[in-house]
Amino acid sequence: MWTALRFSLVSMLLCGAVYPLVTTFTGQALFPDQARGSLLVQNGKVIGSSLLGQQFTRPEFFQGRPSAAGEGYDPVNASGSNLASSNPALRGRIEQDSLRLQQENGVPAKALPANLLAASGSGLDPHITPEGALLQAKRVAKARGLQTADVREVVEKHIQQNPLGPDTVNVLDLNLALSEVK
Repeated sequence: MWTALRFSLVSMLLCGAVYPLVTTFTGQALFPDQARGSLLVQNGKVIGSSLLGQQFTRPEFFQGRPSAAGEGYDPVNASGSNLASSNPALRGRIEQDSLRLQQENGVPAKALPANLLAASGSGLDPHITPEGALLQAKRVAKARGLQTADVREVVEKHIQQNPLGPDTVNVLDLNLALSEVK
C-alpha cells in the first residue's frame, strides 16, 4: 500500500506540477509572443490577437472567413460546424453569404474565393487569401474615401508568404494598417 501511495504522490507531483511548469516556461522562453496569445495592443489597450479571427461587419473593414465557433469567433466554442455539404442549413448559410458578398463587393458569384464562404476547421482562423482581400478592396476604399489602388497596395504589403501552403492575409493586421492610411 505504501508503494502505491508513494507512486501516486510522485506521479501527481510530476504530472500535476513539474510537467506543466516546465512546458509553460519552455514555451514562454522559445515562443514568447505565441505563449502570451499574440496579443495586439494599441494605445495601451488589447484590441485582439493575431492568432484569432474577429468579426468585422462595417463596410470600411475587410471581412474574414465565416466563423463556425458560436456567435462570431467565440474561442470557447472553437470547432468546425461538422455539417455535411448536403446539409440544408450549411447550404442556406453559404447562399446567404454569397449573395451578401456579391452585393457588397459588386462581383459575380464565380469571383468569390471559397475561403470567404467556408469556415475554417477551428472556426477561428484570422486569415483569408490575398484574392479574398483584393476582392474587397474596392468596397473598403469607397467606404473609407480612399483610392482603390492605395488600398490594394496595403493588401499587397500584408500578404504573408507561406512556403508550405497558400499565401494569406491577416484580416485584423490589414484593418489596423488601413486605419493609419491618410
